[in-house]
Amino acid sequence: MSKPVLEVVAGIVWRDGEYLAVRRPEGGPMAGWWEFPGGKVERGETREQALVREFREELDVTPEEFAYWRDLRHEYDEFSVHLYFYHITKYSGELKGVEGQQMAWADPTGPVALDFLPADVVIVEALHN
Repeated sequence: MSKPVLEVVAGIVWRDGEYLAVRRPEGGPMAGWWEFPGGKVERGETREQALVREFREELDVTPEEFAYWRDLRHEYDEFSVHLYFYHITKYSGELKGVEGQQMAWADPTGPVALDFLPADVVIVEALHN
C-alpha cells in the first residue's frame, strides 16, 4: 500500500543575512524539531496562496516578496512529503509564534546549531555552503 504524499510549502525568511528557524510546539507532531515555517497546501489553493495563509496563521505576518527556490521529496515512516521552498525577503507585520512556538535567527556562515527536521537537513546544508 502506498503512503500518502503531503504537498507542503516552506518559507526561508531572511533578515540581515540570517534565516528564520521555528521550533515545532510541544504536544504536536514531531514536537521539538526545528523547521522552516509553512504547512500543507489545501485543496483548491496555489502553493503561493498556501505560503501566505500559513505565515498569517503561524507567525502573524504576510509575505510580500518571495520567490520559489527548489523542491524535494522526503520519506517518513507513515507518509512522504513533497516540500516546496521559497525565499522570503520582505513581509509585513511583526513575527510572533501564534501557537507558542520558539523562533531563532540562524547565521548561514556558521555551523548548523539547531536540530532540523530530517526533511529540512539538505536545505539547511545548502544554505550553509
